[in-house]
Amino acid sequence: MAHSARASRIWTFYAGDWHDGDVALFGPRTHAAWLGSSVFDGARAFEGVTPDIERHCARINDSATKFGLKAPVTVDAWLGLVRDGVRRFGATPELYIRPMVWAESGGPLAVTPDPESTRWCLTMYDTPMPAPGNTSITLSPFRRPSIETMPVDAKAGCLYPNNARALAEAGSRGFDNCLLRDLLGNVAELATANVFMAKDGVVQTPIANGTFLNGITRQRVIGLLRAAGVEVREAVLRYADFEQADEIFSCGNFAKVAPITRIDGRSIAAGPIYRRARELYWDFAHSR
Repeated sequence: MAHSARASRIWTFYAGDWHDGDVALFGPRTHAAWLGSSVFDGARAFEGVTPDIERHCARINDSATKFGLKAPVTVDAWLGLVRDGVRRFGATPELYIRPMVWAESGGPLAVTPDPESTRWCLTMYDTPMPAPGNTSITLSPFRRPSIETMPVDAKAGCLYPNNARALAEAGSRGFDNCLLRDLLGNVAELATANVFMAKDGVVQTPIANGTFLNGITRQRVIGLLRAAGVEVREAVLRYADFEQADEIFSCGNFAKVAPITRIDGRSIAAGPIYRRARELYWDFAHSR
């Protein structure tokens, strides 16, 4: 998921060239800054690999078109720029890789973005991979929107303030993260990642129902576990299911696969299924 762009080294490709540092992109009339017409994607470089980078580069274009913007860069062109950018950081950097597409101006009524004004950039910056540690979660009072209320089928910047307020509220109660439900009361995701649980050796994860992004890393982990013979069910899950789980772990681009070690007042071990999922993902990443 998204995180602070302030880092020790930043390189951004914009308007035909690479720029060193936190280059300014928006003016006061830029539609994206004013009315939120921006989409992005997040990928990773670490230990000399960039897992699923092709899928991330394809998804930014898909998000742009779903948002009413143009897809201004081919997947092959994105990939070439990523390779060029990673080389600027030396050997085996740990990077966050963020392509972004936005509208510079609006249409006749200003509120709608003008696709002819589509702008784009690729930025990447030093962001260490977090080591697995202790993470506590609780239930958020806030809910995930549906496709009828927000553009949840795109990785859009305008979706993140809702998750941010959920994260802040959980933090005010002493928790590191939180589970958000959809409008029907079913668990959708964590505030910063997709979520998995295990009970009696079976892995379960909320079914992708159009209220949260069906993450690239989520899809990859499901496939890897199933190929390894682990039963994985995409299911309708309630908070009580997570309260009774043997294991809970998160899955997303930023940290890839990480354990949850406490839900409310109950401690949970980082167990064998989580460790297997992380091992399988690392093996996949280094097999490319």
